[in-house]
Amino acid sequence: MTTHAAEGLRDRKKRQTRTALGHAAVRLVAERGLDHVTVEDISAAADVSPRTFFNYFAGKEEAVLGPDPEAGPRLRARVLAQPAGLSTAAAVRAALLEEVAAELADDRELWLLRMRVVQQHPVLLAKLFSGGEALERDLVAGIAERVGLPADDTYPLLLAAAAGAAFRVAVTRWSSTAAPLHDLLAETLDLLAAGLAEPPRRS
Repeated sequence: MTTHAAEGLRDRKKRQTRTALGHAAVRLVAERGLDHVTVEDISAAADVSPRTFFNYFAGKEEAVLGPDPEAGPRLRARVLAQPAGLSTAAAVRAALLEEVAAELADDRELWLLRMRVVQQHPVLLAKLFSGGEALERDLVAGIAERVGLPADDTYPLLLAAAAGAAFRVAVTRWSSTAAPLHDLLAETLDLLAAGLAEPPRRS
């Protein structure tokens, strides 16, 4: 029978391998360009086999973007942790900005390099946008729980979709300007928070 300690070690090693592959993918694509990097190149740089690579990522584009499977639950928790006095839209704003700030704090150099790579490759920008569905589902769940509505109610669905659109607008603007992404995201979310009124609670 597997112990919890062994499970923890295995999970930690998996995270380390995933991180190493993501780092290698970003740095190689930054150096050579997306078209001149292969899965084999990334695997070799991370000291794993291509077969191991495909245990973590579907392809090199996904490895560059480095989607975090824990980001959705983490964002949901951030929404629920915001002060009760905040409107839900303001809570979503705070949660998203906290998440971006945490990403920067974790490995600012890599995060900024990844964003520069995304700027230079439109196909990656498109994949970044299309890959946000799972994250949005967790955001819907957090909003619904915060306001006491079912997850299929219009308000949580609309607010999560609007927040996702605000993020896409911020990233699109950031890709063609020198302004910090955090500031652009704050601006778009401020506009969102100002325009969405709190819904009536259902008994």
